[in-house]
Amino acid sequence: MLRLISSAPDIELKVIFESDFSDGAYRDAGFGLDVAWDVPLREGYNSALMKEVDVDTVLRECDVAWLHGWESAVFRKILAQAHISGKPVLMRGENWDGAMPDGVGPKAWLRKRYHKNIFSKCSAFLSIGSMNRQYYLKRGVPENCIFDMPYAVDNDFFASGATEDAAKEFKKSIGLQAHQKSILFAGKFSARKRPELVLQAWQKAQWPNGEFPVLIFAGDGELRKELELNSPENVKFIGFRNQTALPAVYGAADVFVLASEREPWGVAVNEAMASGTAVIVSDQCGAAADLVDNSVGAVVPTGDVEALAGFLPSVMANSGKMGMTAQKKISSWDLSADLAGLKSALSFVLDRM
Repeated sequence: MLRLISSAPDIELKVIFESDFSDGAYRDAGFGLDVAWDVPLREGYNSALMKEVDVDTVLRECDVAWLHGWESAVFRKILAQAHISGKPVLMRGENWDGAMPDGVGPKAWLRKRYHKNIFSKCSAFLSIGSMNRQYYLKRGVPENCIFDMPYAVDNDFFASGATEDAAKEFKKSIGLQAHQKSILFAGKFSARKRPELVLQAWQKAQWPNGEFPVLIFAGDGELRKELELNSPENVKFIGFRNQTALPAVYGAADVFVLASEREPWGVAVNEAMASGTAVIVSDQCGAAADLVDNSVGAVVPTGDVEALAGFLPSVMANSGKMGMTAQKKISSWDLSADLAGLKSALSFVLDRM
């Protein structure tokens, strides 16, 4: 997304990162592994680390400040500085009530006051999806100050890498035949992601003729040993797969499942759909409201193993058609829509100066 924005002739973009912890090898606590992404994260656009620049100078020289979230104390300080200096601020967060509720009682009252303070310093908001938009509206943000900037991925990257040949090669590499059906979980093996629920539902599902599809777990994390102990032979644990390998992994699967609790978005849903794979997600997945319906898979109640078990066979039976529909549907939820939304927000805040 940042590369695309940087290529726009009417936008001069400079990205300031608070830290470089994910640029190069780093310890990912969720995966429990040392990770080094094989796609360069900071190439193709102008960027710097916060420690390398004078933030006051950057704010003074820019026309608009664009912040990603407000949980960081550093970001809140920059927001306050921009507000005091009269600089327009665009805010793009991932919040929605299913993932980040305000709670009840005194806690809810305090959080509402906190958000009112934060939001009053912002000039416009960049909504990643409909639930994120509702989050802002519920907290008093005027509708005309919210602009759609969907949570998107490079759809072409996943579509072009999820070829039939790539899927066959991947299946061969993990000991599967090309014709074997499979269900995929891809992500961190953490309590919030609920990988054990996927395993339990797969075991409970009523598969035609008792023929179970292969269940593939891609990723790693704290629950891996427990999952492996409770899994029969036709469950495959393939470990962490880097970015360039993911299209083939998604493309080889017939159904992708994300059963998370309190999921801000669930970018793996975008990736699976762009790869032509049917999807089943929990109703606490932020992407569910915008991307998933019964034409591309199913949305199931969070934590309901019986419901998930009930949907798995029917989605598997229709996964070919659903996968094609998913790929077509996600094609318009793309990076070009992000650029269009950003430009609309920029015009809005600059016209008000």
